Amino acid sequence: MKEQFDVTGMTCAACEANVTKAVARLAGVQDVNVNLISNTMMVEFDPDTTDAKDIMEAVDRIGYGATPKQTQTPEAAGAADGNTGPSIQQEWDARQARLEKEQAGMKREMWWSIALLVPLMAISMGPMVGLPILAGHEWGMVSAILQLTLTTYILFFQRHFFIHGLKALMKRAPNMDSLVAIGAGAAYVYGLWNLCVMGHALSIMDMELAHQMQHSLYFESAATIVTLVSIGKYLEARSKAKTGDALGKLVDLAPKTATLWRDGQEVEVNASDILAGDIVIMKPGQSVPVDGVITQGEGTLDQAAITGESVPVEKTVGDSVMTATINTNGTFRFRATKVGNDTTLAQIIRLVDEAGSTKAPIARLADKVAGVFVPVVIGIALVTLVVWLVAGKDFAFALSAAISVLVISCPCALGLATPVAIMVGTGKAAEYGILVKSAEALETLHEVNTIVLDKTGTITSGKPAVQDIVLMDPDLDADAFLQLAASIESGSEHPLAKAVTALAKEKGLEIRTPSSFAATGGRGIQAVLDKDRWIAGNAAFMGEEHITMSPKAIGAVEQLAADGQTPLIFARNRRVVGILGVADTIRESSRQAIREFRKKGIQVVMLTGDNERTARAIAKDLDLDDVIADVLPTGKEEVVRQLQDKGRKVAMVGDGINDAPALARANVGIAIGAGTDIAIDSADVVLMKDDLMDVNTAIDLSAAVIRNIKVDLFWAFFYNILGIPVAAGVFYPMFGLLLNPMIGSAAMSLSSVCVVTNALTLRFFKPKAVSAAGGSETASVREPEIKVIEDESKEEQLMTKTMKIEGMSCMHCAGRVESALKAVPGVADAKVNLEKKEAVITLSENVPASKLMGAVEDAGYEPVSLS
Repeated sequence: MKEQFDVTGMTCAACEANVTKAVARLAGVQDVNVNLISNTMMVEFDPDTTDAKDIMEAVDRIGYGATPKQTQTPEAAGAADGNTGPSIQQEWDARQARLEKEQAGMKREMWWSIALLVPLMAISMGPMVGLPILAGHEWGMVSAILQLTLTTYILFFQRHFFIHGLKALMKRAPNMDSLVAIGAGAAYVYGLWNLCVMGHALSIMDMELAHQMQHSLYFESAATIVTLVSIGKYLEARSKAKTGDALGKLVDLAPKTATLWRDGQEVEVNASDILAGDIVIMKPGQSVPVDGVITQGEGTLDQAAITGESVPVEKTVGDSVMTATINTNGTFRFRATKVGNDTTLAQIIRLVDEAGSTKAPIARLADKVAGVFVPVVIGIALVTLVVWLVAGKDFAFALSAAISVLVISCPCALGLATPVAIMVGTGKAAEYGILVKSAEALETLHEVNTIVLDKTGTITSGKPAVQDIVLMDPDLDADAFLQLAASIESGSEHPLAKAVTALAKEKGLEIRTPSSFAATGGRGIQAVLDKDRWIAGNAAFMGEEHITMSPKAIGAVEQLAADGQTPLIFARNRRVVGILGVADTIRESSRQAIREFRKKGIQVVMLTGDNERTARAIAKDLDLDDVIADVLPTGKEEVVRQLQDKGRKVAMVGDGINDAPALARANVGIAIGAGTDIAIDSADVVLMKDDLMDVNTAIDLSAAVIRNIKVDLFWAFFYNILGIPVAAGVFYPMFGLLLNPMIGSAAMSLSSVCVVTNALTLRFFKPKAVSAAGGSETASVREPEIKVIEDESKEEQLMTKTMKIEGMSCMHCAGRVESALKAVPGVADAKVNLEKKEAVITLSENVPASKLMGAVEDAGYEPVSLS
């Protein structure tokens, strides 16, 4: 199971590493992610082996605190029917309140310290620069006592360094506070010792010794160290607070109130009081408070905040609506289906928050270094002290160098580089409607060199549309034929029929209702419109209904099929008058995205369950490296595995459901167009809208985040590698270069602030290429191509008629009827269906019905009807 904890007492990356190691050592703990930014810890453990109490005790043993994250229960929310209440909002508010309280405390302590440091520096350093402040031997003791007093007050205001630092040191888990506490404490104790020596020298009238001790007081160093570090900590805290700006914007999207229809009247309630099943009233300009389904009315919703779509979406009865989308036009009512923590917005916030709390593989190096950094620095400081004493330098010189080593060392810069960038990066991704579920996925994305794309719903829109119109009747133009086709298809619910009627509506054509209608599943339909009998469907259905197709018509059908389209053949009074080619449409954004992938040197593979011919037709104008067709969902996983076996780093892009095995197998699984179903377990990245360009954006963002982290880590390592030797005085013998402890503490604080500030530049990230579709699904639908086939002339065209016949009992009877009909002049062919008791007669010219029926009667059988 997984459980999240709030952790107290962490101040630097060493703290984070200490807590991680302490919990990871527990039996049954499978994974630990400690986040210094949010002071939280996510632990995955076996509840049969360990529990939350064991975890809290392990953290407490090394000097920190941990408590399970508070979650609101249904009872606490007052919703026995399952409304879990707005705990996401409450958690965020509580987190912000805690951060604001901590920042206020840090700010207060910082300003008090600065206010006391100014007179302290004036007293201690003033005489050195010519300021007549307590100058002279006679004021020496007064100056020293005032310095001691002011320093003591400053250390009191900054006592948390000593409380946390020394406690961690005693628990054998030293951190950055330990370094500051040892450095400042050593300077303070050394200054106090020199003050005592100074007092003794004055009592024995040894003015030379007293004067020497007066200039060896280190009180200002101790005070300056903690004050400068506190300034850095405050600036760092302010910068870190900005890393959650994107998350805060998401939380603020949800409206606080809503209007419900209860007991026959409108009632305004808090959004947190909405229950599943409530009817919510939406008016123009309002934000949707919970997820639901429209039951009455219609509206136009701006979904940009959730999906990133720039084009508002029209919604009507039966359509779903998502939390935080804005009703720009129209009035409607909807039934609440997901409330509280179940809403789309709540799930997005949770995913973004959890992703920011996970660790990227690149962070492991920094974690390992931070875990041993502080003990190593303390060791270096002790060596520095001893070496300088052995070299003949006085204790003050050696102590100054040792303190400089302690205070210039900065594990924070190492530890902050990755989590701050990851948090900002995942938040920025959410602004583009891209939900990255882990830091590892964000890091891996920029390393992908092969992208496997599902066809339907990924490359294509998943919605068929009319692509070609083939006219075979000179008396019909394209619009006239389309109007007739849409009219007879108006009674069908088949997706292909809907594509025909949709195009007719788009063109403003009148769709009429046929007087009779019958559908044959998987084959076609029969209808009567304006007394004409229509048959529409595939070629097999035409054969079943004995509709004779000319060679040119057959050729047109075969060409449409070769182009990856489904031919719909329309026959009026048993004569083919036109054919519509219907196919799934390729998104323009998919074409653009594939071009961008190729520019990056990424291999692009289309993987589909469709047949080879259809797949090749779709792919012929796309710049793909390979097309793999006729693959079952279980076989897609095998294809991904084979690519990985060849050393490829694979991203699989699919709908997140049928492609689940392949998504789970890929190095990065990306679910595209997931809509409200965002919590797809098998995907590492979830795209909120149907736009393949978002994959390109995610790759660009991943590259930007990793580049940012590498820059931060480089400078953090460089800073420590260069700063520690300088502070230790390595360059003093050659260049006379020695670092004052006060400058060291300022540099240490500045390094952390610089790392966080650099990570915040990711907030200005913009993708290199923007989707041409603008979030519109119809952007890639082209105007149908019209083809006119000059078929055989009416005089030469074959006509068919069907005659119902009684009296036939065997194949011998059928043969006699066929022979009788074929003997009639003008009859090209005749075929008898004994089971249906009918004969299909093919005529090469107009033959009177009386002749045909007379021929059957002469053969000894009874003709019933002829149509």
